[in-house]
Amino acid sequence: MTQPFNLDSTLEDIQAIKRTNVAELDERLDMRETSPLYNATAVNSIEIIQMLTTLKNYVDMVFADTAPRETLIRRMAERGLTPKPATKAKWRAIFNIDVPIGARFSLDRLNYTVIEKISNGQFILECETYGVIGNTEYGTLIPINYIDGLQTAQLVELLVPGEDEEDTEVMRRRYFNSFGSVSFGGNRADYKEKTLAQPGVGGVRVYRAWGGGGTVKLVIINSLYQKPTQTLVADVQEAVDPLYAQGEGLGYAPIDHSVTVFAVDEVSINIGLNITYQAGWTWDDIQANVQSVIEDYFVELAKEWAESEEDNAGLVIRISQIEYRLLNVSGVLDIANTQLNGGTANVQIAPDAIPKVGVING
Repeated sequence: MTQPFNLDSTLEDIQAIKRTNVAELDERLDMRETSPLYNATAVNSIEIIQMLTTLKNYVDMVFADTAPRETLIRRMAERGLTPKPATKAKWRAIFNIDVPIGARFSLDRLNYTVIEKISNGQFILECETYGVIGNTEYGTLIPINYIDGLQTAQLVELLVPGEDEEDTEVMRRRYFNSFGSVSFGGNRADYKEKTLAQPGVGGVRVYRAWGGGGTVKLVIINSLYQKPTQTLVADVQEAVDPLYAQGEGLGYAPIDHSVTVFAVDEVSINIGLNITYQAGWTWDDIQANVQSVIEDYFVELAKEWAESEEDNAGLVIRISQIEYRLLNVSGVLDIANTQLNGGTANVQIAPDAIPKVGVING
């Protein structure tokens, strides 16, 4: 009897099927692997393999857990979801004169366009290139076209981080999360979904009735998992519920919801280290690496804040985590008795705060 097969059949399975089918033929025929009969069935087996591979690929595209980006986007559309597009970074720049709106400047490999005046000599510039690449450059701007009287032009502060197009696996997670909490009509999931869709926002926590009935508080973190600028806070406020008409339903907040947007706080954590160095190493040799390792840990905590489903949970900075990570730094032999803000215990910060590296003493 012919063996059945399914879409998970491997090449070895198909070859086994081929051998079984050959074995069911007349025993008087030559069925050795070098025989014409055996070789004739090999051609059919190749076609079976190709057919099963194609069918399995189609099945993978149908289900969201295995779908490639193109078909995952189509599945997301069935639930009213779309990928977050790439966005452009916005910067604050300082000039010795007022420059015209629309003026273009360059800095290394990137170009910037003046889009808004903040005050005399200060303007908001938008990077012309989409994505996180626009978040990295500081320094002197060079005008692309001549501007009379221009002497100094400095790009000084990242106001709204640029973002790359949403990663496929992040999209997939968001798709499955949509089944756990349905967003509609200004519920918690609705506020989170629409706030996270704003350019530069990396996370949000939602608080109801924080200032009385009908009030909503949104606390946001930027897409670099840092405290957002007031420019980003103002942009989100304008999108959700403009201050000049709060509760009127002019943003994505439902009518009669008075929404106020806040930036996540930053809490400085001073760290005292008691390090035993490897032979020939000193604090000056490892200080930069230690700073980098601790900053990476704090970014991980900020991501945890952004992704937490518990809006009232405060982050915990753990001494054990800091010591564990620093043991991997070249030049560190051992570490003990680490202090955080002068104490020997872990530090828990407020729910609306993220840690910031303060003074590190080695």
